Amino acid sequence: MAWHSGSPDTLPIASLKGVGAQTLARLQRLGLTTVQDLLFHLPFRYEDRTRILPLGSVKPGEPAQVEGQIELVEVLPKGRRALIVRIADGTGALHLRFFHYTAAQQGQFLRGRRLRCYGEVREGYFGPEITHPDYQFVAEGEAGRAEPHLTPVYPLTEGVHQKTLRRLIAQALDQSGAERLTDWLPEGLSPYPQLKLWQALRLLHRPPAGSSEASPELSAARERLAFEELLAHQLSLSRFRQRVRVQAAPALRGDPETLRRFVEHLPFALTGAQRRVIAEIEADLALARPMMRLVQGDVGSGKTVVAAAAALTALASGHQVAIMAPTELLAEQHCRSFRQWLDPLGVTIVLLSGRLKGEQRKSALEAVAQGRAGVAIGTHALFQERVVFHRLGLVIIDEQHRFGVHQRLALREKGSRGGIYPHQLIMTATPIPRTLAMLGYADLDLSLLDERPPGRIPVNTVVIPTARRADVVARIGDWVAKGRQVYWVCTLIEESELLQCQAAEKSARLLAEALPAVRVGLIHGRQKPADKEAVMQSFKAGAIDLLVATTVIEVGMDVPNASLMVIENAERLGLAQLHQLRGRVGRGPGEAHCVLLYQPPLSAAARERLAILRESDDGFVIAEKDLAIRGPGELLGTRQTGQIQFRIADLARDRALLEAVRQAAEALLRDYPERVEPLIRRWVGDAAHYAEA
Repeated sequence: MAWHSGSPDTLPIASLKGVGAQTLARLQRLGLTTVQDLLFHLPFRYEDRTRILPLGSVKPGEPAQVEGQIELVEVLPKGRRALIVRIADGTGALHLRFFHYTAAQQGQFLRGRRLRCYGEVREGYFGPEITHPDYQFVAEGEAGRAEPHLTPVYPLTEGVHQKTLRRLIAQALDQSGAERLTDWLPEGLSPYPQLKLWQALRLLHRPPAGSSEASPELSAARERLAFEELLAHQLSLSRFRQRVRVQAAPALRGDPETLRRFVEHLPFALTGAQRRVIAEIEADLALARPMMRLVQGDVGSGKTVVAAAAALTALASGHQVAIMAPTELLAEQHCRSFRQWLDPLGVTIVLLSGRLKGEQRKSALEAVAQGRAGVAIGTHALFQERVVFHRLGLVIIDEQHRFGVHQRLALREKGSRGGIYPHQLIMTATPIPRTLAMLGYADLDLSLLDERPPGRIPVNTVVIPTARRADVVARIGDWVAKGRQVYWVCTLIEESELLQCQAAEKSARLLAEALPAVRVGLIHGRQKPADKEAVMQSFKAGAIDLLVATTVIEVGMDVPNASLMVIENAERLGLAQLHQLRGRVGRGPGEAHCVLLYQPPLSAAARERLAILRESDDGFVIAEKDLAIRGPGELLGTRQTGQIQFRIADLARDRALLEAVRQAAEALLRDYPERVEPLIRRWVGDAAHYAEA
């Protein structure tokens, strides 16, 4: 079949053979509308169907492609009903098991027919078997003829089968579509100038027999495309940054006398890093263009006080401040801190949380709308339609990676008046490796709080198996007898919040029984907000000695006297979350300890995570290690709408490319502006708007 006229860049998938309206609609759910989209829909793994193994040589636990004649077809009525098909080839036999099948499918399995199938072999009741193999009937002349290349496995959506995608992508490749794709990378910018774009695509869709993930040809093809994908994301962020830089924002100038009084009345001295970051923010706010600054600091580095100083600058210029936190616990913690620091300066602060009802809510909303409230603090409640700001000049977002893009956009839009946008200050206590910051936050200016507050000493971390739980419980009694307080964190591998809360309730009961002299409290996500608040206040006031909690305390708890933390099932948590939890202790004078209780046996990855945590309490070191172990997904929050999700690039693997990517982006924007939009459209597509958060 000959190609329709037109470039594969824009040629619709409907022009391919065998694409009906239903298939087209399903492919659109994968973001596939053109032949180019198909060619850039890349495999995430491969199956080796280049060899047909003798049935006598298959091994349980390994995938295999086999071929044989059907000897037996029967339905097992006992236990779970299943269709069993036995094939043999003279060297041995193999059973195929189907739990889901139709009468028509059963009728095709005739004794004597030749069958080729692929799947993972396991030891079954009758010997080696494959459950629900991928299979096809083989004509006499095709017996023993294997695939000439590795078989790609593609990301799917409901209703689209691997065979459908393989067939369509094969059409795109075989009818010279790939060769006619426009290569938007100018000569001299590609890291592999000798490897053409279509050659890289063909290699990745059809790796030669014998290829491996590490083979030089495949690595070069992957790197060629990863470079282009990273470049497209960098261009998307850079272009957005350029657009923001020409928008208007209110020029905010603080009152030096108010700032001096604020700093003097703090119960601690500012660090040099805090003073430096406050100065960077003041310089941004004084400009008539929107500040977009990320303040990145380790646990306990003092981001909140920096945010308060920024708020004072906006307030001095007659503008309001919105502070958005990911949880009610953290919003309430911020509200307490801001009131402690800013009430003496005559600042009115309102907390807009989901639990605010009736007259209280009405009064708070009126205070914000009329401009009587200078600072509004809340969670998602802040960007509901009924929340109207009088004159919003600064938006502060804490733990930005926990919010979806639409939430951040909605708050920014609330402050836009007549083409003037509010400034944005984004804070995170999850240290982001420089590798990620170069790309994931390329649209933001970066400030680092890289200095510990005076008196902070590292938390002593130990790793102990659950068999020694009784020793740990006994240690708690000694610790409390010294007048110190303790956190006991319960984690579960299940995502169910209910199960986590039940586990915490059980732990609290058992600990209260084991330690009758210790006052035990409990906090978890399913409690009413008022109950959580009461428990937190009791713990902070010293009325609770041991607080049993789920990971709800990861952020937002600041109790200086709590200096011992026990984390159950620590092997189930990621490095970043463990580091966040550990940061709840060591906030006061004296030594602090963190006990990581684990359930043996440990996997190699879990052992590595716990060892890193024991050796270091530097969040930036831990973040780099976390990136190397788990990749960027968790650090950038890929579960949230609109965060970067790559098709082929891997920031941990491809970090060495990033400097060249940055330089290439600058060259394209300067010398080849017409190539920027097609590159972004090719790789980022409709997701390009995520940068506009």
